[in-house]
Amino acid sequence: MRKIWDFHGGIHPAENKSQSLQYPLRDAPLPSVIVLPLSMHVGAPAIPSVQVGDKVKTGQVVAEASGAFSANIHASISGEVTAIEDRHISHPSGLPGPAIVIKGDGQDEWVDMQPIPDFMQAEPAALVERVQEAGIAGLGGAGFPTHIKLKPLAKVNTLIINGAECEPYITADHCLFRTYPKKVIQGIQLLAHILGNPERIMIGIEDNKADAIEALKGAASGTDVEVVVIPTKYPSGGEKQLIQILTGEEVPSGKLPANLGIMVQNPGTAVAVLDAVAEGKPLVSRITTFVGENLKESLNLQVRIGAMVSEIVKNLGLSSNKARLVLGGPMMGFAMPDFETPILKISNCVLVPSKKELPDPEPAQACIRCGTCAEVCPAQLLPQQLFWFAQAEDHNNLQNHNLFDCIECGACSYVCPSNIPLVQYYRASKGAIREADRERIASDRARRRFEVRNLRVEREAQEREEKRAARMKAAKEKQKQNEQQSGDVDLVAAAMARVKAEAPASDQSVQAKLQALEERVASLRAKVEAAEAETEKNRLASELANAEAQLDRFNKQSSKTESLEEPKDSAAAAIERAKAKARAQADLPEQDKIRQSLESLQKRIEKASERVAQARTESSDTLEALENGLSKLMEKKAEAEAQLADLDSAEQNKAEENL
Repeated sequence: MRKIWDFHGGIHPAENKSQSLQYPLRDAPLPSVIVLPLSMHVGAPAIPSVQVGDKVKTGQVVAEASGAFSANIHASISGEVTAIEDRHISHPSGLPGPAIVIKGDGQDEWVDMQPIPDFMQAEPAALVERVQEAGIAGLGGAGFPTHIKLKPLAKVNTLIINGAECEPYITADHCLFRTYPKKVIQGIQLLAHILGNPERIMIGIEDNKADAIEALKGAASGTDVEVVVIPTKYPSGGEKQLIQILTGEEVPSGKLPANLGIMVQNPGTAVAVLDAVAEGKPLVSRITTFVGENLKESLNLQVRIGAMVSEIVKNLGLSSNKARLVLGGPMMGFAMPDFETPILKISNCVLVPSKKELPDPEPAQACIRCGTCAEVCPAQLLPQQLFWFAQAEDHNNLQNHNLFDCIECGACSYVCPSNIPLVQYYRASKGAIREADRERIASDRARRRFEVRNLRVEREAQEREEKRAARMKAAKEKQKQNEQQSGDVDLVAAAMARVKAEAPASDQSVQAKLQALEERVASLRAKVEAAEAETEKNRLASELANAEAQLDRFNKQSSKTESLEEPKDSAAAAIERAKAKARAQADLPEQDKIRQSLESLQKRIEKASERVAQARTESSDTLEALENGLSKLMEKKAEAEAQLADLDSAEQNKAEENL
């Protein structure tokens, strides 16, 4: 016989198991309406895959898992989707959540199911995929997606089936054992095959279930599944407590059974995995205990998931309209405000007690520091200390004292002489800590995104600055090169030399000479526009006047045999005229000079603006240099206008003084 160990603490409340075991398992009537919350499992909520008005069949996926750590949800009846909205769901918070509402058509028309033949020879990966498609979550109350547990990171050497069912009133697993013992064993063998056939396979079951023990031992005969009977003690059905009872090993704080090579599964989950693989049937129903003195009949029902509790208890005979509803057992369950709540994948019990059966709790009094709560705590915590930290909302000390090792079994509250609802404080504190962690994680992510964005903006700004500097450098080098080419050459003399050099010989055609003069005029005009200094501009203007006069004269010539010396004389005359014009400008009043300069600057600004606009359209690399040039012209114009205004003001003041 296998050795049995004990765990710290524990209590022995009244079992109250017999009430719901008087009748065999029944199928609940087909519900007229089902409500399927999108969060009836641990992990991310499922995402609806149907719309209002869609017709669905039993077993059809109506909400898909949102990521690996989630689970599919299937229609448990055939009918029409009438709403996708917030509904009250079976949760301790009592808050509403998004749900899919389906009105049944009474036909219960199923989708085509695809079983896996000879599944014990199939690859474990394919079987896990089928479990994932079936939307199976732990039916023992945790609701952990089963396909995640069936892909452990380390090798599993011990598989434990938790059949203890230690909570008072609940007999769902007990009923499963005595009704379908062979299916339970087959489901366990299938789980073992998926997990690589662990060395030890055990069913832990309390000794108060004699008929279930006998049925399981008979079904397990000749297999490697061992039925281990353990003493009745609450909460022996806790995962870590059952591991300690069966193996003598303790799961360290903050660790999981998988760290010890151990996996614990619920018997209902094992049967659901078998149905999904052998029959292709998704998880659309479960066994739930309906019990309590306010029900005319207490029994176990095979209930469709999403069925409304109000509809089921009405069929069972509700003796009082003011009856209370507790989902789960009296130790770990939670009260709901009314019966308009659905059965979930994790709903193993619906308790409808009378006042005598489950009286209202006495008012809480001050803690007397008796220490009884610490004596019965199966996790060996300090409930009294945790209570004080919870009252003070001291999250750091709560975590330092291993609050999350609390399994919320309620043993501390059960024995507290001051009637302090300790578990409620622990649940609220866990929720507050989780919410704070979520906010911190979201804040850290936002901060990291902000920092990454700032780095990207700085990098892009630096790259733009480097490109701008490179363009500026190239523009300056080009300007310097042009200035070096022009140098200190006497433009007038150079122009005269070019005129002489370009003058055609006596036997050269006039057309060639005319073409050369036109090219020279165009070149000089471009230089005048590009000139910055006024002295240089005047010299170029003189040269241009000479060339234009020469070109005009050639255009007016009627004879094509005119002497070649005449252009030279004309060029000299044009240059003299340009010089005379420059001398005349020198004799002009200062205001007139500035006005002429302003006219010239305005024309240059207009042309520069056109070049900037064109560069912007073409995204030219010279855009920045052109913009700088335009800015300088605007500054020169502003300076000239200010200078002219000062001169006009001075002249006006002088005139007023003379008067």
